[in-house]
Amino acid sequence: RCGQRVMQGMEGDMDLQFLLQGGDLLKVRSSSWKKTRYFKLQEDCNTMWHESKKTFKTNQTFSLADISAVRMGRQSEGLRKYTGEQVEGRCFSIIFKARRKNLDLIASSEEEAKQWVNSLQKMLSIINNLTAQQKTEHWIVSCLRKADKNEDDKLSQSEVKNFLRLINIEVDDVYAEMLFKKCDKSKSGYLAGEEIRHFYDLLTHREEIVVIFGEYAKTTGYMSPENLVEFLMKEQREKATLADAHQIIEKCEPDENAKQKKLLSKDGFLMYMHSPDALVLNSDHREVYQDMSHPINHYFISSSHNTYLMEDQLQGPSSTEAYIRALLKGCRCVELDCWDGSDDEPVIYHGYTLTSTILFKDAIQAIKEYAFKVCLVSSIIQYHKTSISTLCTICVFHLVIPRHPTTQLSSPWRTTAKEENQSKQKKKLKMAKGLSDMVIYCKSVHFNGFEDARKNLSFYEMSSFKEGKALELAEDRIYPAGIRTDSSNYNPVPLWNAGCQIVALNFQTSCSDMDVNQGRFLVNGKSGYILKPAYMRDRGSEFDPITLTRGDWLKHKTLHVMVISAQQLPKVNEKKSSIVDPLVKVQVYGVPDDVAEKETNPIDNNGFNPTWNENFQFDVYVPDLALVRFAVEDYDTTSDNEFVGQFTLPFNSLKMGYRHVPLLNKNGDVVPSAGLFIHIMVLDAE
Repeated sequence: RCGQRVMQGMEGDMDLQFLLQGGDLLKVRSSSWKKTRYFKLQEDCNTMWHESKKTFKTNQTFSLADISAVRMGRQSEGLRKYTGEQVEGRCFSIIFKARRKNLDLIASSEEEAKQWVNSLQKMLSIINNLTAQQKTEHWIVSCLRKADKNEDDKLSQSEVKNFLRLINIEVDDVYAEMLFKKCDKSKSGYLAGEEIRHFYDLLTHREEIVVIFGEYAKTTGYMSPENLVEFLMKEQREKATLADAHQIIEKCEPDENAKQKKLLSKDGFLMYMHSPDALVLNSDHREVYQDMSHPINHYFISSSHNTYLMEDQLQGPSSTEAYIRALLKGCRCVELDCWDGSDDEPVIYHGYTLTSTILFKDAIQAIKEYAFKVCLVSSIIQYHKTSISTLCTICVFHLVIPRHPTTQLSSPWRTTAKEENQSKQKKKLKMAKGLSDMVIYCKSVHFNGFEDARKNLSFYEMSSFKEGKALELAEDRIYPAGIRTDSSNYNPVPLWNAGCQIVALNFQTSCSDMDVNQGRFLVNGKSGYILKPAYMRDRGSEFDPITLTRGDWLKHKTLHVMVISAQQLPKVNEKKSSIVDPLVKVQVYGVPDDVAEKETNPIDNNGFNPTWNENFQFDVYVPDLALVRFAVEDYDTTSDNEFVGQFTLPFNSLKMGYRHVPLLNKNGDVVPSAGLFIHIMVLDAE
């Protein structure tokens, strides 16, 4: 069973046993809709089942992998609106990925609520920390369980074919029968026990990995430390020592006998190739690696437009959850449109539209909880005195108050240290001075032309433009045009190329433009700050992304990409009969001379393990500003291709050699088990 394999060693774990036993919880939807539901974890240790009675006639379930977070207390808007403070300690919320509504629940006691939250968080931590190989096994075995309709732990020939469809592969009856007979050693007409294991091994066989392994496994089918060093240096272009090889073997080799002999087996090599160190993204860039002491105008800043909106700009809902989601995605500049509400309580919404409102204080509370790991820049439109009091009350230890006149903007790291003297100063802040006195990073001013700006603007003054005007002027803060009432986005790359620090997008909208934005800010610890190249920080620079005259920015590179294969691609349509015909697009974003796109041929009816072995070459002239996007689409001859998954990263964060590429769904969440296998080479152009 899946749960037995993935949760090894947890048989006596009290948190796991609590979830398996389950219990009643009060589900809250509105002030008048609060009903008891029975929740329990199923035996696969991955699926939560719930129903009003302790019967199993209906199938209302959700996967633990679909959960984004579990939050204790009345943190959701629904619980704050429909429950009282007296049940604060009994409340908790399950927050889902994508656009699924939160699940707001009330336990019978504070102790029980804590038990639910702690137990669920433990299971989420275990699932999130599974290796890629374990996630693959987890997914495949869960599909095997679905295919086993009568739950007898056996697979008939028809169930095998059903299973193949579930894992996104279509085969004809002849091949399915051949595969079945090959595994049916007992000639019983069904697969059981080791026969299912053999079937699994056939499906997960990676011929491309076996070939690479065989080239370096020169010690009776194993890699010695010396073999591994040779592979790392020759193929992966990494500086490697025998000590590095020993560490990899110790970490990745599953066979204890091989590990004791300092050898790496094929399974150990596959496990290493799925590890973070072997992914396409430079693992060093996952952490903060850039100088964070520059003034903030020296950085590209991850920025959100109308952050409070969950959907469109005219009548969509506003929500504090929108702030939380944007902040968790690394957004560092959020927008609060403040308006007068009832009882002198300021609210936030898109003014003069039918969008719903949220309380200003609730938005500030959410920002306090999720924003202040690094410096946050807020764009506050409209205000009154109550806003000032709210900010000072909730965020008193997080506001940056200038101590003396400065000649440059603060750095992103200025507010990370807790300074006792500064906190005392914040407490003495006079409310009557107004919210504008607290806006000390940037002051919005009207743009009167470049000549006026050079002569009269101070370092802290900035101008905002709609996207169309920005493409003409390419200055400072940019936001989507007013005609984008559907919250669609625009390509941020040309504006970054022109040096714009704050290019605000609609974070609630999934699209390739948002993919590129997230790819830009994927690195540097996902801090939301990316240091501009030196030539973009120099006021005297002659850099022009259009003409590309000679300068420090010209570092002509040739990018070679070989798209080898893909693994466990998700279905576009959840109907069992729907199988993807995948193709891979490799796209380069950057200055106009670098923009390019190439694609593989589609593979018919195979989303499980398609193979391409196709090579592409790109010229990249300004690598500092370039990004590479790997996109998988479901090919369609009669209509537009459908999105399957993608991964975008900065060109300078690519790792060379054989690399796995994780895939993200439309909402930017990792698709478990799915990925591409590629080979990357970056060379200096002649």
